Amino acid sequence: MNTIRVRTAALITLTALAAVTIAPAVSAAPKGIAWGPCPEGSPPGYDCAELEVPLSYQDPRGPKLTIALGRLPAADRKHKRGTIFTNPGGPGNPGRFTKFQTPSLHQQFDIVGFDPRGVGASTPVRCFANDAEIEPLKRILGQFPITAEQETRHVADVREVAASCGRNAGPLLEHLPTANVARDLDRLREAAGEPRLRYYGLSYGTYLGETYANLFPHRVGALALDAVDDPIAWSTGYRPEDANVPFSTRLGSFRDADRALQAFLDTCAADVRCVFREPGTDLRAKYDAILDRLEASPGAITYQDVIRRTHNALTDEANSPALAEFLQAAAKPATVSSKAIVTPYDSALGGGGTLCADTTNPRDPAAWSKAAREADREGRGFGSYDTYLSLPCAFWPASGSARYAGPWNRPTAPILLLANGKGDPETPYAGAKRTERILGNARLLTLDAWGHGAANRSACVNAALDGYLTYGRLPARDTVCAPDHEPFDAR
Repeated sequence: MNTIRVRTAALITLTALAAVTIAPAVSAAPKGIAWGPCPEGSPPGYDCAELEVPLSYQDPRGPKLTIALGRLPAADRKHKRGTIFTNPGGPGNPGRFTKFQTPSLHQQFDIVGFDPRGVGASTPVRCFANDAEIEPLKRILGQFPITAEQETRHVADVREVAASCGRNAGPLLEHLPTANVARDLDRLREAAGEPRLRYYGLSYGTYLGETYANLFPHRVGALALDAVDDPIAWSTGYRPEDANVPFSTRLGSFRDADRALQAFLDTCAADVRCVFREPGTDLRAKYDAILDRLEASPGAITYQDVIRRTHNALTDEANSPALAEFLQAAAKPATVSSKAIVTPYDSALGGGGTLCADTTNPRDPAAWSKAAREADREGRGFGSYDTYLSLPCAFWPASGSARYAGPWNRPTAPILLLANGKGDPETPYAGAKRTERILGNARLLTLDAWGHGAANRSACVNAALDGYLTYGRLPARDTVCAPDHEPFDAR
């Protein structure tokens, strides 16, 4: 199975072992971007640069941070139309070397990505002073508890990881809310000489776009938001009592993860190419039997392994053959080993400071156990998987005082283009439909497929993105696009 991007699994930055270094104060206004060669080992075809931004926008002439940029230049330099900025999600995913492009957009635009503050080659958050402090993080990554004993250990490890960040991260930890990332993005826009922002954001990148649109509504040129986060569910919830629910539960992604799983199983049952298929067998019952066995008696693989691997595979319909093979192996314990399900350890796991700074969460870790049990009734395993992703926020040592929490309906002259699949396991379709109504001026394009993100999965979606980002042209209301491939097609 391919390694799949998991939007909210990255909760703590693990990129270095010393305190963050803040640059001395310089001029407050951006002076342009000095593009040059990228570091050795970078993808070919890119230019790189750095830009200084304020640590605190309340003190714009104070200490500075460095933002690392990457540019894929327009193929047709003579007829270049401008710049499209991008964010690949996370938060915490490095974004310098953007994967977003269509042939048409690459021809006409410079496509610029950046590592957000605290992440990657930008000034990073440094949470760990030695290898011993990293050990609790290694134990919790990709894991969630299902027994009381596991719960006790997991909470203790998460508490220690948060404490390490409090000890080691320095002043940057207080300045990571998305509102500051949006202000950084506006500095990048200005430095690039663009009067208004053209932007493509995926997943968390949609929340960044929503925040930008409400902080700087008159600077919006064209914002394409793919795999849409509901900004109210993300930040505060809709009701006062939502403050007692972890934000990663409030989003409701586990419901669409379960719908995506059912869609996969239904497709598998009807397609002879699916190796998990058994004529006359209820595939949901077969899947549940795997979980029942592992919940009672884990072996070479665990209940958590199956949930994590299944969830990750459901982020792209193209993973269907590999998911079927994995589940078929898991149904026969002697044929699968722990090596088959280990996710490669990723040392660039940023974003915890941004997540916890942006979102209202309980301070009692027991709230996560309660929320996980309730969520599992609607999406077995996926409820716990989603819920425990935000547990560090129960102990997070920074206040997030600079966060933006609304209003979300400030009108923009351009209509914002939203795109979402009907079965997205990370950004639920119901949330995208709510966001269309919440924002001041937005239109939703639907992909009739499961998976995370709509771009480059459908010629219909790509044509809509081309028309919107190039000319401001929108698809008709209620447009539904079909995917280019069926789940078990060879790619």
